[in-house]
Amino acid sequence: MTLRFYDTASAEVRDFVPLVPGKASLYYCGATVQGMPHVGHIRSAIAFDQLTRWLEYRGLRVTAVRNVTDIDDKILVKSAESFSPDFEAGPDTVREEEWWALAYRYEQAFLQAYDTLGVSRPTYEPRATGHIPEMHALILQLIDRGHAYPALDDSGDVYFDVRSWDKYGSLTRQNIDDMQGAPDADPRGKKDPRDFALWKGSKEGEPTTASWASPWGAGRPGWHLECSAMVTKYLGTEFDIHGGGLDLRFPHHENEMAQSQAAGHGFANFWMHNGMVTYQGEKMSKSIGNTISPSEMLDIASPRVVRYYLGQAHYRSVLDYRPTSLDEAAAAVERIDGFISRAVRALAAGGNYTFATYGKVPEAFESAMDDDLNVPQALAVVHETVRAGNTALTEGKLEDAQQALHSVHDMLRVLGLNAVASGPASDARESAALDVLVEAQLAARTQARATKDWAASDAIRDTLKAAGVVVEDGPNGATWSLQRD
Repeated sequence: MTLRFYDTASAEVRDFVPLVPGKASLYYCGATVQGMPHVGHIRSAIAFDQLTRWLEYRGLRVTAVRNVTDIDDKILVKSAESFSPDFEAGPDTVREEEWWALAYRYEQAFLQAYDTLGVSRPTYEPRATGHIPEMHALILQLIDRGHAYPALDDSGDVYFDVRSWDKYGSLTRQNIDDMQGAPDADPRGKKDPRDFALWKGSKEGEPTTASWASPWGAGRPGWHLECSAMVTKYLGTEFDIHGGGLDLRFPHHENEMAQSQAAGHGFANFWMHNGMVTYQGEKMSKSIGNTISPSEMLDIASPRVVRYYLGQAHYRSVLDYRPTSLDEAAAAVERIDGFISRAVRALAAGGNYTFATYGKVPEAFESAMDDDLNVPQALAVVHETVRAGNTALTEGKLEDAQQALHSVHDMLRVLGLNAVASGPASDARESAALDVLVEAQLAARTQARATKDWAASDAIRDTLKAAGVVVEDGPNGATWSLQRD
């Protein structure tokens, strides 16, 4: 089946044909590092991680770029409100945290969250502050082509002239006359209130470190300009996929597309947007207290369970969080892990276990993922394979069970659920080693019980218990499981 993805710009599912055969170029919007990551950030990262993994599985060499917006109005505001110890002045003295220190601190928090949840590092992760010359060059192109102008009030700002570009509004299918300017935007110096800033002249009270020299005076880049300059530098003027959260379609991606195409760039061949996360059917809002953060989720459940939950819905759909959501995800992960543990134990005991290599996933899984990354249907195939594998184990069909085990491993790896360092499926080699070692201890315990060496039997059981292994004796012999926290 041909790879097919939904393209926001054309509002249809289209065949995906890479611009360069055998390669795929992907840019998706990363964090504006003004605070701790919220659940929407992480859902987006997981969605595009799944996309990257599937493109790679399909044999494409993927260049993935995820930006870091490390200079922004909000970062400067948060910096002015943030204080840290000034050890030179004394341990009880605090000072305003520099904007660049605050941005770096939160950037590290995002990286930690991504790593914890198994999001692969992109090919490159550029920072906006490292690409000022490229931004100047793009602004000059737009001025030369008649699509940008210095502010009329000599403020040092430079604006994109939205009425100069007749395709403005095409990404979100809006008529320019029906649009309103940003509610917090200053209309002074603009030809039209909907014009947006490419360059922002320095303002009184802003730190000097937050401005750069330019042909229009000292200042800093506009948010939309940053992404256009960075993606062009690393992926060229035309590339395969531009991604991000649904909330970025307007104005961010609309403005990105307009300024890039107005500069003569083909820009993105596909626009892909992931849906939002809601709380019991309502938009999450700190003001009404219906939010949950990634760190709060990780306090409740393991990283694999959190990743399963955040990645289980179709990427374009709304993901609704409810108090039972993580419990339901945990139950699904436990069903998968239960089969893996049972299968590895049975196969190891029979001498048939081999480490599952990264092979070919089931055709039904392929069809689901090829069809606009239909992860819910792909997960249904995972669970169907788990059920079939459990049936094979019950019936003593070890060859069928091993095939099911290999298929489950391969599907989990594609979905990134083997990349998270928690749970028995996170590393099949470790899982197999644990099973073999525990089974050897249980065999020794069975032998001790057969010779009525109760002291040895109890010692083995106590040793396993101390290691977090719970042993239960039943009519068919001893079984074991890992002790829950």
